[in-house]
Amino acid sequence: MRDIPVFTTEHGAASLVLHEIPYKRVAYITLQSTLQPEELLKECIDFCRMAGAEKIYATGHPVLKQYPLHTTVVKMQQLRECLPEGDGYLLPVTEETAEHWRSIYNEKMQSVPNASTLTLTDMKQYLSGGTCYFVHNGETLLGIGMVSGEKINAIAACEPGAGETVLLTLCNAVFTESVTIEVASVNTPAMRLYDRLGFQTVAELSRWYDVGGIFN
Repeated sequence: MRDIPVFTTEHGAASLVLHEIPYKRVAYITLQSTLQPEELLKECIDFCRMAGAEKIYATGHPVLKQYPLHTTVVKMQQLRECLPEGDGYLLPVTEETAEHWRSIYNEKMQSVPNASTLTLTDMKQYLSGGTCYFVHNGETLLGIGMVSGEKINAIAACEPGAGETVLLTLCNAVFTESVTIEVASVNTPAMRLYDRLGFQTVAELSRWYDVGGIFN
C-alpha cells in the first residue's frame, strides 16, 4: 500500500499515509490546501476506508478541532550532561543483521501510537546512514534504537524494564549538547520515562484528531 503525497480533489489537496493499512488498519490524513475542509476531509476519509483503513486520523486544519483529539506529537529535549551513562553497549546494525533489527522494530512498534512500520526500502536507507543499533548488556539484547545527529528517532526495549537503559545507552551515540526525542502524548510509558529523566517539551509538532467515526 503506497502513500499519496498529493491527493487532489475539487475541494483542495491533502496527503494520505496509507502504508500502515496492511499492518495496523490505520490511515493518516494531512489537510494541506483547501477552502472547503469538510468536503475535502470526507473525500479523504472515503478513500482511506476503500483502501481498508479502520482507524483514520487527521491533522493540518483548524476545522479538525471539533473532532476527538487522538494525540499530540511533541518534541522533547534534555542536556546530554544531565543524563546518566547507560550501562549497555551499542552494536551497530549491519547488512547481515538488518532484517533481524527491522523485524524487532516492526513487532515492538505495533502498539506505539503514530509509529511507522519499516519496509525493506526504509531499512536500506537507514542502514546507509549507520544510525541503527542493537543495545546489549553482556549476551542479553536489551533493545534497539535509531539515532540521527542530536535526535533519537526510535527506542524499543526487548526486556521488561529495560527502556531506561536502552535510552541512556543510545544517548552515547549523540555527540551534541542536547538530546532530542519526538513522542506522541498518548504513549504514556514513554512520556513517564522522559519526564523522569528530565526531558522538557520544547515544541508541539502536530495534533492528530480521530476522524474515523465521522461521515458514516
